[in-house]
Amino acid sequence: MKKFLTICLLALAGAAHAQGVMQFTTDGHDFGNVPEGTMATHEFKFKNTGNQPVIISNVQASCGCTTPDWTKTPVLPGKMGVIKAMYSSAGRPGVFNKTVTVTSNATEASKVLSIKGTVLTKDQIKPTLTPAQLAASPHLILDQSAHDFGKMEAGQQPTARFTVKNTGKTELVLGALSSGCYCVGYKNNPAPIAPGQSAMVELLYSQRQLGQVSDVVTITSNDVSGDAKITLKANIVRDLSGNSMVKESGTAVPFK
Repeated sequence: MKKFLTICLLALAGAAHAQGVMQFTTDGHDFGNVPEGTMATHEFKFKNTGNQPVIISNVQASCGCTTPDWTKTPVLPGKMGVIKAMYSSAGRPGVFNKTVTVTSNATEASKVLSIKGTVLTKDQIKPTLTPAQLAASPHLILDQSAHDFGKMEAGQQPTARFTVKNTGKTELVLGALSSGCYCVGYKNNPAPIAPGQSAMVELLYSQRQLGQVSDVVTITSNDVSGDAKITLKANIVRDLSGNSMVKESGTAVPFK
């Protein structure tokens, strides 16, 4: 009877310690200097040194500027898994220090990983690059420098379509848009453009100011030679209906 109880207790003790263990090669990464407009990406690799599969239930970044990804399938004992952290540097010059928190069924149920670095503007980083690095950069070319919507009604969101070509030697990644009116955005997030390839990019224009308007839009990217600019123009009226009235010099007259 004692032998039976001993065996049962040992079995229970073994079951209690049956758990996966995430052993990371490192829990922090320093990118150093990062060119503004690039997506700084690092993969944290771990090995399951436990005796049960590790299942990652969630990975939460400390800010919206960091996008996590991870091994979605169970990581068996003795096998490797990956936590990927991607930091968007577009429009974020200066020092950054971010974390991603990994939640799993491993012995350490909540594991914090960190990334840091310094985002340099293109003017800051260009002098530090070798001729070979400059030559290897992607290069953004727009098929037009301006788009005129003509007459449009206030409240509309017309789309400007233009072509971006990558004449460089590495993949071109388009980043954030900036404009003085804060009224321009991507219709769809653009995908990376391979060297020598072109892609159609669509911008939504949400300007509400009446009259003749002109807004310069800066398109950031990982092209180290500089950012691209496109000017959006429009004549915005309250109503395109022929029966609409507007006051000119105190007299109501229809739109022309």
